[in-house]
Amino acid sequence: QVQLVESGGGLVQAGGSLRLSCAASGSFFSRYAMAWYRQAPGKQRELVAASTSGGSTNYADSVKGRFTISRDNAKNTVYLQMNSLKSEDTAVYYCNARYIFSNIWGQGTQVTVSS
Repeated sequence: QVQLVESGGGLVQAGGSLRLSCAASGSFFSRYAMAWYRQAPGKQRELVAASTSGGSTNYADSVKGRFTISRDNAKNTVYLQMNSLKSEDTAVYYCNARYIFSNIWGQGTQVTVSS
């Protein structure tokens, strides 16, 4: 079973950029649909961006044109490039992997955008 470890979070000024990484251990990473979610204080966890095993992507309307999800199956890693960050992007960001009956979460990484 895949295990996920996120990295790359931190504090950034509004308008800045960050790249999150999610490294997966285990087998058959390329078969997994991968996604990034986020959860801000007092709010529900929401989907930010997703990538199917075939490479198709979709984004939350709030991040379209600013965030890009990508995956490197050779490195068992999925990325989230975040540009033009806004204060409302502040949240804990979670990596998620899904395949048939598996639904796996990482521990999360904090992203804080100062205005």
